[in-house]
Amino acid sequence: MNRPVRIANCSGFYGDRLTALAEMVRGGPVDVVTGDYLAEVTMLVLAKNRLKKPTGGYATTFLRQLEPVAAEIAERGIKVVVNAGGLDPAGLARDTRALLAEAGVDLTVAHVEGDDLSTRLTELAAEGHDLAHLDTGKPFTSWDHEPLTANAYLGGFGIAAALRGGADIVITGRVADASLVTGAAAWWWGWSPDDHDALAGAVVAGHVIECGAQATGGNFSGFTAIPDLRHPGFPIAEVDRDGTSVITRHEGTGGAVTVDTVTAQLLYEIGAPGYLNPDVVARLDTVRLEQEGPDRVRIGGTAGQAPPPTTKVAVTGLGGWRNGCTFVLTGLDIDAKAALVERAVHARLDGDPGITDLRFTRIGLPATDPADQMAGSSLLHVAVDGDQHSAGRAFSALCVELALSSYPGIYGMGVPTAGSAYGVYWPTLVPQRILRHTVVHADGRQELIPAPADPTEISAPTEPAEFPAPAEPVEIPAPAESAAISASAETAGSAKEDPYEPGPTVEGPLGRLVHARSGDKGGNANVGLWVSDPEAWPWLAATMTVDRLQDLLPETRGLTIERHVLPNLRAVNFVVRGLLDGGATEARRFDTQAKALGEWLRARHVPLPERLLR
Repeated sequence: MNRPVRIANCSGFYGDRLTALAEMVRGGPVDVVTGDYLAEVTMLVLAKNRLKKPTGGYATTFLRQLEPVAAEIAERGIKVVVNAGGLDPAGLARDTRALLAEAGVDLTVAHVEGDDLSTRLTELAAEGHDLAHLDTGKPFTSWDHEPLTANAYLGGFGIAAALRGGADIVITGRVADASLVTGAAAWWWGWSPDDHDALAGAVVAGHVIECGAQATGGNFSGFTAIPDLRHPGFPIAEVDRDGTSVITRHEGTGGAVTVDTVTAQLLYEIGAPGYLNPDVVARLDTVRLEQEGPDRVRIGGTAGQAPPPTTKVAVTGLGGWRNGCTFVLTGLDIDAKAALVERAVHARLDGDPGITDLRFTRIGLPATDPADQMAGSSLLHVAVDGDQHSAGRAFSALCVELALSSYPGIYGMGVPTAGSAYGVYWPTLVPQRILRHTVVHADGRQELIPAPADPTEISAPTEPAEFPAPAEPVEIPAPAESAAISASAETAGSAKEDPYEPGPTVEGPLGRLVHARSGDKGGNANVGLWVSDPEAWPWLAATMTVDRLQDLLPETRGLTIERHVLPNLRAVNFVVRGLLDGGATEARRFDTQAKALGEWLRARHVPLPERLLR
């Protein structure tokens, strides 16, 4: 095994392209195919499914993906590593073996368990673990909900042990997303837990490919420059012995792999430059990207630090009842029409003890002198939380009753429903040493994976020189306006005393010069901004301060915002804490996962230096 291991991805979420596994197996040479099926919201979805049917605890689509290509996987000696086990990795392993036996395919299946802490929460509390909320610091005892799931994020060495033990297919529950790749790479290269730089490089590669086609042009702010996005190929990471990698795709597939598409995914759902994984801390401020050739981007320079002593645990449960109705507003007097609906709804619901939250969201503006009816229409979304009676059929009936007694031209988007229970989310930390990270091999033998040795607390470096400097060092001008930023951002580059001078400017959308990628991390949102043009980097670093972000995105005012500077990527990353309420499962914001927050920001107008537009 003296060549880089080719690790492909075939899934970025539960519900991703069913044919992706077959495409990666048949499209060209691969050694391992990984699949990421689990988001924070997915665990709650699986918990609800499990209440309805025995096999509801895992991602059933994996079996549908595997069946058509199982024989080819065996013939070519490809390994498959997926976290599709969800809440029931043992159950999916059992059913995978049954599928293979029926198809007459000889592949061994192992699974990884130990992430499920749902039955241990009382025990952990008795042992003195307060399970404090990761963002608010509140003790777990203050949470008024019955936990449905509680899953710790495991590292990749259980996967490595399963592959080393002869498994062809490894099924896990909740592992860190990038651990699917780090486990496969650690098996291939025989890495130890002390190979921090190599592991960090694999974490970065894993983060890039974990969301499937997002690395090949999907959801990319520069999508108009991608030649064919009708059916983008899924990404492949060629991971070398030292952890450096090349991101690519199968020849002849759609999409593209460029420095910008890789940067977009690197900035997705991240926080501080020290990117935490149970096996290592990957320093994103040391990562360097290089376009090595068509659809080939080399990732190098990644520095690794010892893993943190703790790992994240995601606890989910059921909250109250949520319902909504969307009205279409057409033509003239749009504001008055919306106001009439709001008054009618308030008149019925104000004072109802069964209602805990009521929100009205306007979507879009009708065109002046619209050439067709849709161009003259906008939407009013009414959302309500409460108990099942008030926020359920009673709210739906209220919306229906407005049909003949409200504004002219009233109609809605579909028939109002009874609503459903919404999820609640509690992120916390536990020591890695308390986990029972276990591989169950194909023969039933169990192997306990030790926690990282001598873990230490991780903090932002106080000496930026201990990490490699950017390939072409740049000075970051001091912002013209002051803003509080995180320590890691302050030390990411040197600052001049004089503010940046942009020269003559014109007003225009930020997106004329800047790319963006945004997403969610629990109740927080991140917005990563970067520029392709090196000449534009000093302007971006000086211009996009916390103050400027709050001016451009008014709903972020009053919230805690962290700003992190990544000079090697010519990027600035903002973390907006609390924007998404308690997380995607309970967020009341219309864009519950902040997927379009970056695109809104790119549409806002700022002074743009004329010399950068030429």
